[in-house]
Amino acid sequence: MLQQTQVRRVKDEYYPRFLHKYPTLQHLADAPLEDVLSIWSGLGYYRRAKNLHLSAQHARDGLPQTQEELLKLPGIGAYTASAICSFGYEQCVAVVDTNIARVIKRFFALINPTNTQVWRYAEDFLDTHNTRAHNLALMDVGSMVCLPTNPQCGICPLRVGCKGKDSPQVYTQKQKTNSIAMELFFGVYIHNGAVAMHYSKDGMYNNMLVLPNTDPIEEHFLGSFKHSYTKYKLTVHLYTLEELPQEERVWVALDKFETAPVSSMMKKAWKLLQKKGLHNAICTSG
Repeated sequence: MLQQTQVRRVKDEYYPRFLHKYPTLQHLADAPLEDVLSIWSGLGYYRRAKNLHLSAQHARDGLPQTQEELLKLPGIGAYTASAICSFGYEQCVAVVDTNIARVIKRFFALINPTNTQVWRYAEDFLDTHNTRAHNLALMDVGSMVCLPTNPQCGICPLRVGCKGKDSPQVYTQKQKTNSIAMELFFGVYIHNGAVAMHYSKDGMYNNMLVLPNTDPIEEHFLGSFKHSYTKYKLTVHLYTLEELPQEERVWVALDKFETAPVSSMMKKAWKLLQKKGLHNAICTSG
């Protein structure tokens, strides 16, 4: 949940709500996927919610207790498996998240190391007598002292042995990622207080409810907005539909839209319509 989302929002909104609805792995495993996606709506990266749901179905009676077995669950990678073992089971394993990786790269002056190399250094660096506290401490150093920009080397508890303290940015420079610009065209058809949508079968919002695609006809134009999704910079255009879309339809009641399994992009589309007062004006009796 913390990926691309502020800690406060997760802590105050999403995490308590999710645990209240799904207090055990069994509850989560038995829930329909569309309900899980609905409560996840707004966090983005919906594959995480699907993998969480699948993992619960594979581990109804409890999570495995070894890294090897945890890695077999959908969506669980090296960091998550090691974090569960270290913080949950207090096993003697190194943990490497983004913050710890930055500390390791700078402390050992590693230029463009592979993930395998960073993990190997982290394992060699591990305090095997108090591994849980060691991993938590490195996370804190990375999040509060060894910052991505303007690291506070003067107060860093690792400064004496740090090989990269004189040029910290050299060891954590990131290659610039080129974003991909895309335009999307969606149609809006409302009837009897509900909007026509369908479940996406592919692409970035697989298994989520989306508005139907449409051709851009100027006289039907409603409005546009910007949206970012991973490396994509999207411009989304909305148009009225004069006929029902061909896809298998799901009618979503207007007053239930916010709790439906829709992405943050679809919520933006709905807010645009509400802001312009168009959600009432475009209703049709067709």
